[in-house]
Amino acid sequence: MAILGSTGSIGTQALEVIAANPDMFEVELLTANGNFELLAEQAALFQPNAVVINDKSKHEKLKHALSHLPIKVWCGAEATLSEVQRESIDVVLTAMVGFSGLLPTITAIKSGKHIALANKETLVVAGELITDLSRNHQTSIIPVDSEHSAIFQCLVGEWHNPIEKIILTASGGPFRGKKATELAAIKKEQALKHPNWTMGRKITIDSATLMNKGLEVIEAKWLFNLKADQIEVIVHPQSIIHSLVQFTDGSMKAQLGLPDMKLPIQYALSYPQRIVNHFPRFDFSLYPTLTFEKPDTDTFTCLQLAYEALKKGGNLPCVLNAANEIAVDRFLNDDIGFNQIPVLIEAVLHQVEFISVCSLDDYIQSDLSARQQALSWKQNTSVSIN
Repeated sequence: MAILGSTGSIGTQALEVIAANPDMFEVELLTANGNFELLAEQAALFQPNAVVINDKSKHEKLKHALSHLPIKVWCGAEATLSEVQRESIDVVLTAMVGFSGLLPTITAIKSGKHIALANKETLVVAGELITDLSRNHQTSIIPVDSEHSAIFQCLVGEWHNPIEKIILTASGGPFRGKKATELAAIKKEQALKHPNWTMGRKITIDSATLMNKGLEVIEAKWLFNLKADQIEVIVHPQSIIHSLVQFTDGSMKAQLGLPDMKLPIQYALSYPQRIVNHFPRFDFSLYPTLTFEKPDTDTFTCLQLAYEALKKGGNLPCVLNAANEIAVDRFLNDDIGFNQIPVLIEAVLHQVEFISVCSLDDYIQSDLSARQQALSWKQNTSVSIN
């Protein structure tokens, strides 16, 4: 196993799964952005062949912390690209945040590694490129997101049966039911309190704006070879049904469970096996009612922006993702308001040059251009995508 982003929410939970199954998994590589203290603790416990810290200012501190162990300690993105090609690595869990996961995933696929994909932005940014590479190199991509894992599990044994549509469930986030006027005064402390899931800061804000669901719609298109009108989103506040598949005969399959990311992580790492665990079990008596409602896209416009970017295609999903990453970062730094996040994203979608057929360089340049536009954005009015 290689775990890219081992100190984040997904990475730490994946290591819990690995620790509970030492006869099945062996850690070969751990990477982190800047949390060298936790990375050092993880390395001391799991004894990987190598670790990589992205923040160069933390490299010497990490080397010192691990100097008593026979673990190679590298630094920087290039080191990750090199280490992920190790012959001893079979599966790469990509749990890095945002665009940073793209090049390591591409490198891992080209090296014949199977991918456990927790970095949805990789498929949002360059879905066609990634799926073509996976097909050409005969590697599998197993989704880790709870919704996509649910769809994947529902399709096991059904690959020969055509899909009519899939339904991705959303909790609705902490502001479900609120209107736009109520969102103007939202503070980051409120937005970071998700009602059901424990996640990283960026994805928690994305859940609050419903952009996370928009990114999942785009990811689902590439994972399951669907059109935009075959992907529906429904708000399910209890987060027990993780998603559904509707087949052409009208029958539906759903995957249910408590909101615990360790379950889809374990499934992705052990597929096609299901292994015993001691996670909490669902009790019907504690959930006598499961409810569903349509998402409010008039208030939470990020979801609609994602559908529009998906339908137009080209580099727009890449631009959407980059603008969103900057918008979320600016919100977390108290630079823009919560309800300005979609306004910024829509403005950037309008400003960056549209490219219908993209190379990897086009995606990289589009990402850079979108980030520059998003960083300099100061307008207070929205524009429409042409």
